Amino acid sequence: MNLIKKISQTAFTVLVLAMVITSCQKLDRPALGAYPQDANPPGGPLKFYTAFDGTTSNPLMNGVDSIRANFPSVNPFTQIAGISGKAVQGDGTKIIQYASANDFVSTASSFSISFWEKRNGAPQGNASFAFHLASSNGYWTGGSSMFCLFDWGTVNDSAIIKVDVVDAKMADNWFQWVKNSSTDDQRVYKIMDNNWHHIVFVYDATTSKLTLYVDGTANPHQQSWGTHGAANMDASKITGLDIGGNRHVKDMGWGMQWDGGLDQFRMYSKALSASEITALYNGKM
Repeated sequence: MNLIKKISQTAFTVLVLAMVITSCQKLDRPALGAYPQDANPPGGPLKFYTAFDGTTSNPLMNGVDSIRANFPSVNPFTQIAGISGKAVQGDGTKIIQYASANDFVSTASSFSISFWEKRNGAPQGNASFAFHLASSNGYWTGGSSMFCLFDWGTVNDSAIIKVDVVDAKMADNWFQWVKNSSTDDQRVYKIMDNNWHHIVFVYDATTSKLTLYVDGTANPHQQSWGTHGAANMDASKITGLDIGGNRHVKDMGWGMQWDGGLDQFRMYSKALSASEITALYNGKM
């Protein structure tokens, strides 16, 4: 009986050891499904994106940047129906403020800024700011490193568009779509007719040129910064990102905050291709 018991114990011990050894073996990894890749993986070219689609009672949550959960410090804009989901509406006196545009400035050699805007009539006798990168570099605009404004026009549903970019060496360039003469009309028509319009600014460091896209179509007047190359903005001087205005507008003594609708605001550290911009426009993104 003792012999049988010892044999049974030995067999049990061998069985347990076999199970342990088997469980420790390196098994083949099961095949994964064909999952779609993230269109903007961590560290990808889309550096800042807010869709203004929040449905909470907290306006800061409704304006969050989804790339790095970057919440605005101030969001006084009201929500309206957007080109896709919700959007925001300015009143001409307030702005949405963020501490930063994430790592956009430090990584953007080329860049693209994409957003939807809706305004009922062009600003008359003034300029209305759509966005602004605030900086402590001492630039005369109150320290902006880059900003855009829709200037006044003689046609109420049209506007002059201007973008100012300042680099780390305090060199600046005004990219403008204005009427130079009676035969060279660069003014952008019918973008302030109380309908949503898609605006994209694309700066290509390889050509030092900035292209304006409106509703998926490139404006034929491409603006140049000579042979400047990389945007080369000073990330150490950036003090915030303003959407729907310019925090230094009072110091400048001119201009006004945005008093229209804004939606789907994106900042890329690359020059988007024409096909990528078409996809954004057609997808209402």
